[in-house]
Amino acid sequence: MATIELLIPFRKGPIALLRIQRSANGHVVFALSGRMDEEGIAELEALIRLEANGSTIILDLKDLTLVGQDAISFLARREANGIALKNCAPYIREWITRERRGS
Repeated sequence: MATIELLIPFRKGPIALLRIQRSANGHVVFALSGRMDEEGIAELEALIRLEANGSTIILDLKDLTLVGQDAISFLARREANGIALKNCAPYIREWITRERRGS
């Protein structure tokens, strides 16, 4: 299992931490924990692009603690493109649903 930790400073306030853990066993799972912002999204996008075409990819959101509009848009796009979202918190799921409806 590979672990990638991103220490990313917020514009104001403390350092944000997004941890991405990759595991593979028939499909690729990226377990996300911490705060997801623009820099974390860019890193996760790069990691997803590195996976072989046709790989089943799952984003495990169990330990994701904070997301903003950019993260919601990213997650909605990834899910629409066939990436599964596992352990999605109800508030994140609701926000994604609203994003898809355009409201």
